[in-house]
Formats: sequence, structure tokens, C-alpha cells
Amino acid sequence: MGENGAPVTSVPDSEYLAGFDPPVGEAVELPSPDGLDAVEPTRPGWPRRVVRYVRGMSSWHWLMLGVIGAYTTYFTSRSLDVHHGLGTSAYDFGLYDQGIWLLSQFKAPFVTLMGRNLFGDHTSFILIFLVPFYWIFPGAGTLFFAQSLAIGLGALPVFLYARHRLGDEALACVFGVCYLLHPAVGWTNSENFHPDSFIGVFVGFAIYAALVKRWRMYVVFVVLALLVKEDASLIIVPIGVWVALRRDRRIGLLTIIGSLGFMAVAMLVVMKSLIGVATRNTWRIPFGGPGELITTSIKRPGDLWNYLRSDDKPFYVWQMLSPFAWLFTRAPDVALISGLVLFTNVLSTFWYQYQIQYHYSLVVVPALAIGTVHAIAEVRRRWQPRLVAGVAVIAMWTAYLWGPAGLQQAKWVYWAPSHPVAVAARDIIRDIPDDAVVSSFHSLTAHINHREQIYQFPTPFRTVLYGVDLSLEGTRLPAADEVDYVVLPVNRDAQVDKDWAAIAKDFELVRANVGWELYRRKG
Repeated sequence: MGENGAPVTSVPDSEYLAGFDPPVGEAVELPSPDGLDAVEPTRPGWPRRVVRYVRGMSSWHWLMLGVIGAYTTYFTSRSLDVHHGLGTSAYDFGLYDQGIWLLSQFKAPFVTLMGRNLFGDHTSFILIFLVPFYWIFPGAGTLFFAQSLAIGLGALPVFLYARHRLGDEALACVFGVCYLLHPAVGWTNSENFHPDSFIGVFVGFAIYAALVKRWRMYVVFVVLALLVKEDASLIIVPIGVWVALRRDRRIGLLTIIGSLGFMAVAMLVVMKSLIGVATRNTWRIPFGGPGELITTSIKRPGDLWNYLRSDDKPFYVWQMLSPFAWLFTRAPDVALISGLVLFTNVLSTFWYQYQIQYHYSLVVVPALAIGTVHAIAEVRRRWQPRLVAGVAVIAMWTAYLWGPAGLQQAKWVYWAPSHPVAVAARDIIRDIPDDAVVSSFHSLTAHINHREQIYQFPTPFRTVLYGVDLSLEGTRLPAADEVDYVVLPVNRDAQVDKDWAAIAKDFELVRANVGWELYRRKG
């Protein structure tokens, strides 16, 4: 009901169909959620629509894009500082850098830093889109800019839907900023590089398109989301369920079937053909596997309940949901799209999955943000600005409590690029030939991995974290006889010293500086 007792009506979603086509030759006023009113005899082509859209953008829309640009610039710069301060390593950056570089050289992306094909580890086909950029700008800058831009653009579908439902671009801009303030968003951008960074914007646009019935846009972003990772179906299937129940049964069912089919092909065909197994992560299922989990939940539900309460997992859920002030509970159906992913994160035995500082949490945020907008739109209009202001206050407070720029920034520790050891590292790697086979201390691998063979010391002399399973752990690989150079820090722990002592007789010191030693195979 409105303020005067009259019912409040909203513009039907059907008016926002992207496929709205007036009869040829008949002038029809096209209602637009973007505030662009025009009279056209026929629907113009997409270049004209883009130009018309840009010309009609309001100052608030430009401000939202400015915020996204500032966010992208800040995190790109800070990520590069971390990288040049030796804060990146073989895993979580080096393996993607080497894999994409190999693809850009038209070579099979077998990543020697981990002993697996890039797409056997995860079917992150979205990385193929970065290959052309490596032809021009190969390296860390390309990856960190792409990651920061993708994460920043995740605010755009939140802005667009808030503008559509609340009818106020200022409030919509506030909601876009609240999305970026969520601790899981900032932390994902602070954790080296991960293809998962792209899923936030894709899922956000898929949900937005479903809500406003823009089915072409919906299909594009559902497909892009599935290309991020084989388990993207954990969020796409719930979207399909929502679409089937709330919008279009046929499209919803096709979404469910298509996403499950894609996951089956990705795991049973692609990954199994590349690494011999459909997945390497069954160990993350508690109680010993899927069967044992089902048995436990039926016969001993108390054990499952105690497990879900352990290790501060309820606090993780609180951290994920609180930044939106729990307002999505007013109309929770959209926010519940993220429920399956949130539950699997809590269920996992992998500690990183239920910590807000890691990339597994990003995919939960778009549905929560858009779901909060959806819920606020259901209350009386005069209350909406107050509720949005409340969300903004809570978002800033939780960002300060748990985000990477607040009280928790001590967890984001790294050397400055000007640190003597970092400077010494950049100096000593200049003496390593581009085509040499190298085994290096992990923090240096990320700076010299544009080569076909590079290993994280002590691999391949003593294999650690290499291959598909643990069967190779501790063994010597045949590639050990091919290593030309070894790079180690001057100050190293007892285990590294022990591993080096076992092979030192085969190498000679080429050069040493304040932080590093470079060895070359004798002869």
C-alpha cells in the first residue's frame, strides 16, 4: 500500500524485454529502465543503441563507473606492489601465468609448477580470453588488471537492478558501492590471482537478466559463468530453479539441464582425459565421501550438526550475510540463490572455503546484494532510502571489521617493491637464460615462469605438491636431470638446506647477492 492507502504498483517486467519490437513503420514509445525515452520507427542496431545509451547516462551512472574505475586502479596497483614485493608464488599466481603464457605461445598448457594441465586442474576456459592480451602485454599486469576490473564490474548489475526496482539512481549507486565494500569481494582481489574472480560479474548479470527477463543477456552470462569453473553449476542450477519458479519454466529447466550437462562433460570428459580423474577434490567431503556423508546425516544427524558448528563456521556465515544487514530476509527468494554455495563452503573440510579471506566466498555475494535490493523494493517507498542508508552504514562497518583495508589488513602483509631482498631478486633473475629449465624458491617462480619448464624447489629433485595425487610425493622426477639453474634464498630453513645439500655437488655458484644465490649445473 502507498502512503495514502492506495496500492503501489510497479512497471511490469515485460516492458523491459530486450526483444521488444514495435511493428515496422509504426512509431512506438519504448519504455526503458535506463531512462532513455525515444520514438523510433524500428528498433535500431546495437551500435546505435550503445551510442544512445551512453549519451543518456546520468551523472549517477557515470559516478558508478568512476567508482569501479577507482576500485580497479587501486587493486591493480596494490596487487602489483604485492607481486613485486615477492608476495606472489607458484600456486595462486604462477601456475595461471605459466599456463596462459604457454597458450599464447601455441603450446600445450601443461603447467610444470603443479604437474598438471591447466584445464585438468580446473576447467577455467575463461582464461582463454586473456591469451590475446598476452601477445601484447604478457605478465602480472595483465592478470591483475583483468582480475580487478572483473571484480569491480560486479557492482554494475547491482546498480542496474537497484535503479530498475527502486527508481532512484543515487540509491542504486550506494548499493553498487556496498557490493564492493563486502569483505569477501575485497579479499578475493587481494589473494594473488584466481579465475573465480570473473564469476561475480557473470553471476550478477545472469541474475539481473533473469529478474528483468532479458533472456539473450541471461544466456550469454550463464555460459560465461560456466566457463569459469566446472563447479559453477553450484550457483547456476539455483538460478535455473529460481527462473523456473518465478519467470519461465522452460528457460529455467534448460538452465538446470544445461549447467549439469556442462559440469558432467567438464569433469567426466575434459578433466578425466587430462589428469585421469574427474575431480581431485572428493577429499573435501566430510565423513569420508558422499556415501558416508549421506549415511551420517540420516543415522547420526547430531554428528553432522556438530561438524557444521565447528571451527567458527557459524561466524563465517555471519560475516557473509551481515554486510547487507540481513534485509534480504524480507523477500529471501533471490538471496537464496546463493544458499547452495554457502552451504557447500561450510560443509567442506577444506579450511580455506569457509574463511572470508579466500576466493571461494565471492560467488555468494551477487545474489545477496541483488536479493537485498529485491527485498527493499517490497517495502513502502518512503522507507526505502532509510533502509538503503542503513545497509550503507553496516557495509562500511563490516568492511572495517573484516575487510582487507580495515582492522584485518595486518593479514595482508608483504614487502614493498623497494625491499632489498625484492630488489636483489629482480637483479639476480636477469642472469637466467629465457630457455633454461629452472627450479626456484616459490616466491621467485612467479617472476620467471614464462618458460616451458620451471619447478618449485625442491621439485623435481624431491617432489612436493606435484601431479594429480600424492603418489609422487617425495620422489625424484626424471626432469631433475634437465634442470639447468637453481635459485634459492640466502636465508633458508633447515628443510630447504637439507634438500639443497642432497644435490649441491651437481651445481656451481654463478652469483650471489644480499638475498639470493643462483646455481648452474656443472658442465
